[in-house]
Amino acid sequence: MSGIIMPQPDSTILARAAQIVAALREVLPEDTVISDGNETRAYECDALTAYRCPPLAVVLPRSTAEVAAAMRVCSDMGVPVVPRGAGTSLAGGALPTADCVVIGTARLRDVLEIDTDNRFMRVQTGVTNLSVSEVLAPHGFFYAPDPSSQLACTIAGNIAMNSGGAHCLKYGVTTNNLMGATVVLTSGEIVEFGGPQAGAAGLDLLGLLCGSEGQLGIVTEAVLRILPRPEGARPVLIGFDSAEVAGECVARIIRSGVLPVAIEYMDEPCLRAVENFAKAGYPDCPAVLIVEVEGSPDEIAVQIAHIREIADALNPVEFRESRNADDALAIWKGRKSAFGAMGRLGDYICLDGTVPVGQLPHTLRRIGELSKEHGLEVANVFHAGDGNMHPLILFNANEPGQLERAEAFGADILRLCVEVGGCLTGEHGVGIEKRDLMTAQYDPDDLAIQMEVKDVFDPAWLLNPAKVFPLESSARYRQRAAE
Repeated sequence: MSGIIMPQPDSTILARAAQIVAALREVLPEDTVISDGNETRAYECDALTAYRCPPLAVVLPRSTAEVAAAMRVCSDMGVPVVPRGAGTSLAGGALPTADCVVIGTARLRDVLEIDTDNRFMRVQTGVTNLSVSEVLAPHGFFYAPDPSSQLACTIAGNIAMNSGGAHCLKYGVTTNNLMGATVVLTSGEIVEFGGPQAGAAGLDLLGLLCGSEGQLGIVTEAVLRILPRPEGARPVLIGFDSAEVAGECVARIIRSGVLPVAIEYMDEPCLRAVENFAKAGYPDCPAVLIVEVEGSPDEIAVQIAHIREIADALNPVEFRESRNADDALAIWKGRKSAFGAMGRLGDYICLDGTVPVGQLPHTLRRIGELSKEHGLEVANVFHAGDGNMHPLILFNANEPGQLERAEAFGADILRLCVEVGGCLTGEHGVGIEKRDLMTAQYDPDDLAIQMEVKDVFDPAWLLNPAKVFPLESSARYRQRAAE
C-alpha cells in the first residue's frame, strides 16, 4: 500500500470474529454469510485495485429485512460495516478493513414496480444500471444516468456516489433521477426517504443521502424517475488539431444555448489506444469531440447545423455526421471502449475532477504541463459538456515508486480542478482516493458540518470507516464513538 493510510484493525473485534460470524448466522440464512478467508478475498478491493484488505466476513442478503438483521448484529456488537454494490468504485469507496463486515447488495435484484403513467419504477438496488433501461425498453422508456461501467455497476453504488454518465448533460445525474429510497440505518431501523410523488414533504433527506458514499445507511430499494425514449438521436464526431481548441468548442456550444444529450472528449493518447483496440475509424488528430443531439428529425437537423457553424469557426480537422444507426454505433464504439483500451497499455489511475466548462482549455493545457513535470503520460477522456474530467494517468505498478508518483500527479490535477472553480469529484466519489484532499476544497468548519450530519445518522461511526473525511479531521468523532 502506498501513501494512503488506513486505521489499524480493532484487535478486540478480530478476537471475536467467530462469535460475530455465529451471531450473523443465527439471524440469516446459512448461504448469506461468507467467512472463509479464501472466499472473502474476492471482496478485498474494488476497482481501485492498488489497495486491498480482506474483510472479517461478507453478508449477501436477499431482502431489506435481511440487511436490517445483519446491521442490528453489527451495531449491537460494535462491528464496522462496509456497504458494497458491484465493487466498481474507482475511489476505494468499498475498500474493507480487516475488522469489518461487508454487506453487499448483489442479491437484491428484483424489479418491484413499473408505472409509466406516473413515470417511475421501483427496484431493489442490486440491479445493474444497464438492466434498468433494458427492462424499460419494451415500454418505450429509459433511465437517464449511464455510467461507463453501466453493464456491471448497480443502482446501490450509483446512489452512493451520485453517478452520472455520458448522457447526463441533458438529464442530470443520479440525484436528479432518484425519487425515493428505502434505507437501513446503522441501528437496523428501516426508513423511507421521498417516494413516487413529486415534491415529497419535509426535509430533503433524499438529497442528503444521494452521494453520501455509504456513510449514512444502506439503500436497499429505490424509486427511479423514468423518461419516454426520444424520437431520435444522432451523434457527430469533430476532430481538432489541439486540446485547447476542442475545449473552446465545448465552451462555445454550451454558451450558445444548444443543449446536446452528450459532449464527450478524447485526446491523442486515448485515440491511439482506442484505434488499436476498437478500430473505430477515428481521425488522426490531437483531440476529438462526440456531440449527440436528440429530438424529431427537424430538431436534430437544426441542432447539428448550429453545432457545425460553431465548429467551423474553429477550423476542425474533421466534422463527421452520423447518417444511420450503423454510423452512430461506429462513432460511439471507441468512446465506449476507451477505458478497456487504455487498460491494454498498462496500469492507470482514473480521476474525475470537475471544472467549469469555460476553464477546460486552461485545465487541459495545465494537465499537459503537469504530465511533463511528473514524467508520466496522461490520457484524457471525459464528459466535456459538464466539465467532468477523467484524466487517466499511466504508470507501471511493478516499478517501485511509480504508484506514488502517479498519486502525486493525480493530487496535483485535483487541486488544479479546485483552483479553477471546480471540485474534487464529479461522479466517482471521494472514498479513500480523495479523502486526504478534502481540505483542498473544504475548510475545517465545512468538514465539521458534514461530520456532524454523519454523527446524527451513525453516532457509533461504524458505517464505511476511514472514507471521505480526513482521519485527522474525524479523529474526535471516531475516538468518542470508540469510548
